[in-house]
This record gives sequence, structure tokens and C-alpha cells, in this order.
Amino acid sequence: MSIYAIADVHLSFGTDKPMDVFYGWEDYVQKIENNWKKLVSEGDTVIVPGDISWGINYAEALPDLQWLDALPGKKILLKGNHDLWWDTMSKNERVKEQAQLRSIQFLFNNAYACENIAVCGTRSWFFDAEKSADKKVLLREVGRLQRSIDAAKALGKEPVVFLHYPPLSLAEECEEITHCLAENGIRRCYYGHMHGKAAIAAFNGEKYGIHFKLISADTLGFCPYLIEK
Repeated sequence: MSIYAIADVHLSFGTDKPMDVFYGWEDYVQKIENNWKKLVSEGDTVIVPGDISWGINYAEALPDLQWLDALPGKKILLKGNHDLWWDTMSKNERVKEQAQLRSIQFLFNNAYACENIAVCGTRSWFFDAEKSADKKVLLREVGRLQRSIDAAKALGKEPVVFLHYPPLSLAEECEEITHCLAENGIRRCYYGHMHGKAAIAAFNGEKYGIHFKLISADTLGFCPYLIEK
């Protein structure tokens, strides 16, 4: 069975905030659906690392989660900066059960075994987290990343990290995050958040023995990216 990933799908079935108004995002929902159905089978897994729904609460986000749930394969969702609907793990799980979302799992201080890898990660935070409030959030995210990696290692498979915020770019680096990755022997890290012209500055390649790859939806042509076959 195969593992795919695509970040930043920015769904808005429950609220009026379509991404079609931005250049390059025309008819993006249909493109995602068409490409997803061409590639992904029921036994496959798709990781969606953040910016899943524009909904600000469960009521607004639910139509987006239901749309994802209806697509082929198992989905592992990770919080992004725009996922204001996201709550505690217990509340997310309760909503999932009430809505009978059978193919969705939440990545939050945990890890999931998928074929030969263990999926782990966290939202992460900005490169330049120098203000005391930002530094506090960043350190909390580093702690969550470490707990997720530890959970992945306990599964006995290669920990593959998924983040929403980029851990580095061509010009900047979030050293707290990259240090955590390197110290834990991570070999692969996938991230989202960067779009359009900003994606030109994305780092795609190897550093510290880690292969980094931007997987935001628009940079992938709205097509899930193959992680493992």
C-alpha cells in the first residue's frame, strides 16, 4: 500500500472563503479530488499537514472533514496555522465519532505506523520566534515534536516527520526545530505553508542528513505526493 501527502488544501465547504480568488488556485478543489482519485486506493494513506479547513469551529469545518473522509484511503491530519477549528485530541476524536468520520486520524503528540514508516510531527512555528510569546509557542512545538518522534520510535519503524510551518528556507532556519530533527536521526521531513512566490524560497533538498520537501497543494499541482510505495 502507498503513502501520499498534500498540505494546505484550504477547504471551505462550510464557510465562504474559496481559494479560487488567488492566481493558480482556479478550480483547485476539483483538481485535488480528480488527482486524489486517480492515485489513491482504499488501502493507501494520505497525510495532510495543516491548513485543512477555513472553518473557525467544528460546525464550519465538518463539511470539509466529511469531504476528505469520502475520498479513498486513510487520512492523517495535522494542525496548520489556519485550522482554528482544531481543539484538544479528545474533542477532535469526539467530533469524529459523532460525525462517523471513519477514515480520519489526528496527529497530535502521537504517531501512526504506516507500512514501513512511522508518521510523526507537529504544526511547528515561525523562523524568527524572538518575542517571548512566540518563543514560548516554539518551545511548546519542539516538545510536541519530540513526543511525536518518541512515539514513532516506539513503533519500531523509520520516523518520518511532517510539519506545517517550514523548518528552514533558502535564507532562514528555525534552529530549535532542525536541531530536534538532527538529534533524533530523522532522515525525511515534509512541510507546507509556503505558497506562490514565497515558495521560491523553499528549501528542497538535503541538509544535516535530512531530506526536506515542500508539499503545499499549489506547489504540487494539487496532486498528492508519493512518500512511500
